[in-house]
Amino acid sequence: MGASPAAAQDAQARGEQGEARREAEAGNIMRSGEIEARILPMMRDAEYLGFAYDSTARAYRLKFIREGRVTYVDVDARTGRIIGRSR
Repeated sequence: MGASPAAAQDAQARGEQGEARREAEAGNIMRSGEIEARILPMMRDAEYLGFAYDSTARAYRLKFIREGRVTYVDVDARTGRIIGRSR
């Protein structure tokens, strides 16, 4: 019997987070805490829901919610620069 879609997503997320950890330890990207320290003060009017790491793009996607609206902030993992925002 195959894994449920939710379980497969969880496994993928864990794999991406592990990849982010390995890349940060190797000095190739910034650690998630460094990214959060830069971005969270800019979004202080919103609740922070967490992040995901995209190893292909080498980018973090931080997720926020404010007044029922979700906002994603995409950040270059190498530089910490915001590369996109979506609602």
